[in-house]
Amino acid sequence: METHLENPKAHEDHGLGPDPSLLIVDDDGPFLRRLARAMESRGFLVDTAESVAEGIAKSKARPPKYAVVDLRLGDGNGLDVIEAIRQSREDTQVIVLTGYGNIATAVTAVKLGALDYLAKPADADDIFHALTQRPGEKADVPENPMSADRVRWEHIQRVYEMCERNVSETARRLNMHRRTLQRILAKRAPK
Repeated sequence: METHLENPKAHEDHGLGPDPSLLIVDDDGPFLRRLARAMESRGFLVDTAESVAEGIAKSKARPPKYAVVDLRLGDGNGLDVIEAIRQSREDTQVIVLTGYGNIATAVTAVKLGALDYLAKPADADDIFHALTQRPGEKADVPENPMSADRVRWEHIQRVYEMCERNVSETARRLNMHRRTLQRILAKRAPK
């Protein structure tokens, strides 16, 4: 999906500057299409990709000024797309999305040059504000920060992923009984 604005000066009204190109990489098709439409209505020239391979190919063919990249994609890690964008263009403003907040991955994404890290489901306004914030500008403190239970759950999920979803190894590293860990993993994430 690629669109072009009828009036090339229209995007400057949105504060996007002379290059409003935006690449959105996400394997959730309905979310991707909704976000693409929302970003087009805010003045971006949107291109989309549904995989790491497609995101890398599109970022090399036409490096975007702005990018929104999901970290967990069907064929790999969105960090690979961010690296490909950085190799082609240094000034791209990248926002990282993920289905669950993973602090270690967020740090890696920021080191690779991501401006911000948003947990899904992030709305279009949050993404727009994150993409267009000025250098050094701090994002607002979230209205509803993660609870202590959620932070604990996120940490367990991160260790579980690092152990390649091996329950026994994860339990050993967390100094936790394996059955206790299995019960935690079987539950939904706390609010």
